[in-house]
Amino acid sequence: MHIPTWALFFDFHTMPANPDVGRAFDMAAITDWFQECGADYVVFPARCNLGTAYYPTRLGIPHPSLQGDLFGDLVKACHDKGIAISAYINVGLSHEEAYRHREWCVLRADGRSYTEPFGQSFFRQMCYHTDYAEHVIGMAREVLERYDVDGFFFDCFNTQPCIGRECMERMIAEGVDWRDDEQLNDFNYRKMVAMGRKLSEALRGVKPDLLIYFNGLDYAAQQDLGTYLELECLPQGGWGYELLPMISRYMRTLGKPVLNMTGRFQKSWGDFGGVRTVASVEYDCIYGIANGVPPTLGDHFHPRGDLNRAVMALDREVYARLQPLQPWIEGAVPVVEAAAVMLADYPGYAWAGGSRPQTKALAVQSAKAATRVLCELKVQFDNVTTAVPWDRYGLLVLPADIAVTPEIAARLQAHLDRGGAILSTGRAGLAPDGKAFALDAWGLDCQGDDPFDPAFLSAAPGFAEGLPDMPISLYERGIAMAARPGTEVLATTTAPYYNAIWDGRHGHRYTPPDRDTGRPAVTLCGRVAHASHPLFRTYFTSGALPMRQVVANLLARLLPEPLIQAPGAPAFTRITVTSQPGRRMVYALAYLPESRGAGINMIEEPMEVSDLCLRLRLDGRRPRRAYLAPGGEALALSVGDRYAEVTLPRLRGWAVVVFEE
Repeated sequence: MHIPTWALFFDFHTMPANPDVGRAFDMAAITDWFQECGADYVVFPARCNLGTAYYPTRLGIPHPSLQGDLFGDLVKACHDKGIAISAYINVGLSHEEAYRHREWCVLRADGRSYTEPFGQSFFRQMCYHTDYAEHVIGMAREVLERYDVDGFFFDCFNTQPCIGRECMERMIAEGVDWRDDEQLNDFNYRKMVAMGRKLSEALRGVKPDLLIYFNGLDYAAQQDLGTYLELECLPQGGWGYELLPMISRYMRTLGKPVLNMTGRFQKSWGDFGGVRTVASVEYDCIYGIANGVPPTLGDHFHPRGDLNRAVMALDREVYARLQPLQPWIEGAVPVVEAAAVMLADYPGYAWAGGSRPQTKALAVQSAKAATRVLCELKVQFDNVTTAVPWDRYGLLVLPADIAVTPEIAARLQAHLDRGGAILSTGRAGLAPDGKAFALDAWGLDCQGDDPFDPAFLSAAPGFAEGLPDMPISLYERGIAMAARPGTEVLATTTAPYYNAIWDGRHGHRYTPPDRDTGRPAVTLCGRVAHASHPLFRTYFTSGALPMRQVVANLLARLLPEPLIQAPGAPAFTRITVTSQPGRRMVYALAYLPESRGAGINMIEEPMEVSDLCLRLRLDGRRPRRAYLAPGGEALALSVGDRYAEVTLPRLRGWAVVVFEE
């Protein structure tokens, strides 16, 4: 199986009315461009989300204006130049086929097959319990047998629940109450996974080493279906700049090859006239590389075959800057010391139905919040679910919404028995009923919801490092708790004069702090630290720096000798560590997504940092020299008892410091 490292991804969604499909494709020039980019892997549609094919299919609908075999010619041109190519097939959307076969469409729970607005891509979707399933499986097999492609990218796999005849009869047979939103969605999720299994078995039975990815199935559900994972993330196209940091640290734990898909679009897919800055695309790529996730650059090919010279130049420039790092990328693994626990898999479609989407949304926000805080504090960490073991981590972080089920309780106890540490906030650590802490190791009793709104935090003298000498607003509601004997109280809750309520006469907007209740707000019991309020999420939603400082002060106790120390490094810098035999690489990134105008976040240029001090914990390894990759510029190296230290005179955008043994 070919594992991609420098990939290109192309949409080719083309309306049936377009008269020019494939008219001016110059396969030699196109694949020369691929080669100039150093691309080793390309994804291109064999059929798009309109359901029309770009090869002379015997089973499907060739695009009306297609002349010749566009897809087949591209496959041959790529293979002639040693470039692997996957066939893109949109499974959940097939608009022309849906138009011709209404019986293949999802009939939604509100009785409609079409939903407004009709101008977006998802107004009609395909049902996998109809004859459509065998049809699309047949087309995928047709592509494989005809062109011997290297893989498949199956898109838009997530579809809405269906109450059509085929689905309804199965639900009745299985005892599913379709009126129950959760049961309906669980049935639909099983349908999607079953469809993925059918496709995978049909294709891998022919060619076992195919690269297969299902875009729209949860990552964990693909464990035995696909062969790699891909994160689709256009930061300016709705995904935002908080997703890649969170999910890159999760997907890399699942034991599969991974790719980080970004794109050139100023807005989102299909923005033909939009192009991002070199710095913004470079940031996406180097961030993924620094976290063990190689890049793929997304674009939308012009139906006529016109080459977009500006996008070609952008792709070439970004990859030309980063590809010299290949010797330090190949086989490198992220080095971590902590893990933040996530409640939901990604993308989390198993959480559809009833109130579960709200639960998932809150959990995702908490995971993004923990990721941001830990990144700003330079902690080296993964994000994990129960899909993987936790025994490699010294510190576990539980954001605000992690209820401790019996399975999680057993894992946490085993972690503590190994000498590990735990940091939790808000309602994390409580049993699922929310009434008590699941483990005695917390040294706390839960007394229900905090009665104060707002509540304030007052730090004890030994815990006040970096905190303002005043009661600090906690902004979000937390829990009330009591410390058991032996539990150290590091901060207490200060009550307001009155809560922020409407009492029938006045709205209590002005709520100054009144008295210290003595009730714990931050505690430490052995190796377990807990904050009564959701510090991570509060920092994420309010930007209140004291929330991050409280976490930093707890980390100083739980993780006193972190893998990386970067004294004086700006909060916007991101520092990660990867390892190969005989050397470790420290990635230092300096970019700052900025809000422009109506809230569009973008990166126009890289940031610059001078005299950045980096200390790498030795962990029994003894570096002999330090230098910058890929250029080899030597750096003065100081090796002490616990840390190796260098100073980076100038960081602009990114730098890779190699500690070679």
